[in-house]
Amino acid sequence: MSNVNIRRAVENIRSGTNVYTPLVEVIVNAIQAIESNAQSDGEITIVVKRSTQMEMEDSLPAVEDFEVRDNGIGFNEANRESFDTLYSDQKISEGGKGFGRFTCLKYFDDLRIESVFEDSGKFQKRSFSMGKSNDIIVNENIDETDEVNTGTVVYLDRYKNDKSFDKKLVTISRKLVEKLLPYFITDDYSCPKIEIVEADNSNPIILNDYVSNEISGAIQEMAIDDKEFVLGRKPNEHDFNVRVFKFYSPKSQSSKVSLVAHKREVTETSIHNYIPEFIDEFYDKNPEGDASSGRNYIIKAYVFGDYLDTHVAYERSGFEFPKDSNLYSDVAQNEIEVKASEIAKQAVGEDITARQEKKVERIKSYVDEEAPWHRDILKDIDLSTMPYNPSSEEIEARLQKEKHEQEVSIRREVTALLEDSNTDNLKENVGEIVSKISENGKNDLTHYIASRRHVLNIFRKSLELDPDGKYSSEGVVHDIIFPRHGDTEKTPFSDHNLWIIDERLNFTNYVSSDNPLNGGNSERPDLLAYDKRVLFRGDNEASNPVTIFEFKKLQRDNFVNPSSKEDPVQQIVRYVNSIKEGDFKTPQGRKMLVAENTPFYGYVVCDLTKKVEKWLKTEKNFKPMPDSLGWFWWHENINLYVEVISWDKTLKDADMRNKIFFHKLGIA
Repeated sequence: MSNVNIRRAVENIRSGTNVYTPLVEVIVNAIQAIESNAQSDGEITIVVKRSTQMEMEDSLPAVEDFEVRDNGIGFNEANRESFDTLYSDQKISEGGKGFGRFTCLKYFDDLRIESVFEDSGKFQKRSFSMGKSNDIIVNENIDETDEVNTGTVVYLDRYKNDKSFDKKLVTISRKLVEKLLPYFITDDYSCPKIEIVEADNSNPIILNDYVSNEISGAIQEMAIDDKEFVLGRKPNEHDFNVRVFKFYSPKSQSSKVSLVAHKREVTETSIHNYIPEFIDEFYDKNPEGDASSGRNYIIKAYVFGDYLDTHVAYERSGFEFPKDSNLYSDVAQNEIEVKASEIAKQAVGEDITARQEKKVERIKSYVDEEAPWHRDILKDIDLSTMPYNPSSEEIEARLQKEKHEQEVSIRREVTALLEDSNTDNLKENVGEIVSKISENGKNDLTHYIASRRHVLNIFRKSLELDPDGKYSSEGVVHDIIFPRHGDTEKTPFSDHNLWIIDERLNFTNYVSSDNPLNGGNSERPDLLAYDKRVLFRGDNEASNPVTIFEFKKLQRDNFVNPSSKEDPVQQIVRYVNSIKEGDFKTPQGRKMLVAENTPFYGYVVCDLTKKVEKWLKTEKNFKPMPDSLGWFWWHENINLYVEVISWDKTLKDADMRNKIFFHKLGIA
């Protein structure tokens, strides 16, 4: 009589098991029972029992129970004692862990056994159930029987997992074959016949036929030259062997690496985790070349080795070595899977190469058309780990990561060079490091110029009629150039587009956008810039220019009416006078220093309708510019130069200034 906390043992089973784990466990026990009988006519029958509850029309009832029948040696006294012993070592030479039966109670309510065995020349029948408290064997009966053949029936009653079991026999059989494939393919070994049927013995499928029938077989082995590899550090090196198979009609499955212990699949990992191009299925044409009658398939690489047999976990849900490599283990799971993936790649080399070339073309196309600033990075980057069919977001994220790594590497090299007291090293390495810095700077410059192209396209769009036949308000174009109600304290250099109007405005010390000149309800120019030229280092100097802008809505010209209070030219004049009189302070609260010779620039950006042009000529005494897209005026007494320019001229001039850069970078 055993004394085991069965409930706790079942609860502690690792999450690596699945609904097929107990069924595979029972089938393997049946195979081993046949092997123990040393018989050549071994047979195993898996009976699928379904719910009596009616399902939707044409839908199979749910699977509830399984019976697994074999004609093996039966539950003799030795096998009975092994079943009743936690972590029994009876089958240790065959890879038995003495724990697999507990997985049955994780997924089914009951495990029952009926078995005929021979004892001292007599046949007896033993029946019992697996307990759920402390005794492993309960309700045991032993009777004499008239039967003259040994064998066992294992009942897995009332499937209880939240996830429904596969319904179709062909699906169940396919998954069982994948788990048990090593039994069917091991050299110098003959696997017993394994058949799966419905409860009324209909729709029989022989699992062995998946690999034995080369014409219609759903699984075929692929020939590869180098299928062995060694991992580990001397003297603890370990040999592994890989066999690669095609699995036809895979449906939603992906290619996998399966690690095997004692002829059983223990883990499976998608190969595309290591080689992204394996994420899609492969295709076999018909031998006669008819593509329409070909078949899709995936790859499964099965890995064998003594190291795997020795280190498989009790539940067979994994291995007792780390998944990721470290300094303390001989071999890690991912190291084995990487090697096996490389071997699998040999089997479909042409397809993988074509997919990789397609991926590279996709990435190059993205860089050429959308992100030319990454061209130099693309020269050196390893694209093998990039996802197959990557999205633009995935490509950009990967290239940005590479750029950051390059920048970190450059900073590290520069620091090391500066700290090195050996001047010979300086002479030897400085050229290479400066070259790297230059390349990195080129990427940033290209990115910035490409962003200008996008901004100009948006600006151009904002000057067009919308679907309702209306133009954008001045607020929309205002925000493109510089966000309203902001200033350079809130809006950094990288977030405004003052360069659309004048490149010099990129180097202003202070910009105020649509804010009162001195707080409160005072007048607010659309845009005011206190310029600190890039060539000068002085701060609030009287000689530095002040630039003021006024924006007017597309096609709006009512500001020229005599009754209008929005005369933009007059507004600019008032702003200049307010500044000269000391009404405006810098962000630090200091008086803005101006002098009699402080230059002021005023710009009015609007549509030059006939009404506006007449107003400028006859009432404001403005002169036309040579291109007829603007007007200018000099107010000598207050040192103010004013231009009234059209939105079209603003866009045209910005395009012209940047066109050569777009052309040189191939983003025109």
